[in-house]
Amino acid sequence: MRFDPGIQILVDRDVYPPSDDSILLIESLDVHEGERILEIGCGSGVVSIHCAKNGCIVTSGDINPLAVDFTKRNAEMNGVDIAVFETDVYSNIEGRFDTIVFNLPYLPVDEEGLLAKAWSGGPDGLGPLPELLKGAPDHLLENGRVVVVVSSLMDGHALEETLSGYDVKDLGELKLFFERLNVLEIRART
Repeated sequence: MRFDPGIQILVDRDVYPPSDDSILLIESLDVHEGERILEIGCGSGVVSIHCAKNGCIVTSGDINPLAVDFTKRNAEMNGVDIAVFETDVYSNIEGRFDTIVFNLPYLPVDEEGLLAKAWSGGPDGLGPLPELLKGAPDHLLENGRVVVVVSSLMDGHALEETLSGYDVKDLGELKLFFERLNVLEIRART
């Protein structure tokens, strides 16, 4: 998928805005028309909107009620239909999907507040990744996948341990001056 700079996104200081990691995720994600996508942690909705504009059937969720509102408003402003829910990972999500996407909160910090949940991945930086993977089988269609953004700032050993037992493919990389971001496709090992 290509990042479309023409997509209009309203932002708020309490909602995670489109950033380098969002663009990396969009450009690393290969989707097809009719694909059922679930985006967890949708923030402003920029990833979900790109998926919908590429013909996907999109459901989005965020723990931040303001992000839910902004995703709805941004989807409407860009002429796409997205089902949006306030949810903590899968708590209010029903159905099964081809792809679950999450631009994880991956920084190894422990901060409080709704916006901090967008970047604070706790002491190891894994944040909700273990919970996301544990619940994925109940929300994925056969041959489904999970696609996440990870950072070199995460605890590498903890990440490796969490991903053991899965087939993992690197879809994209962005080197920044202080970290390296990767987009990983994770599938159940067959």
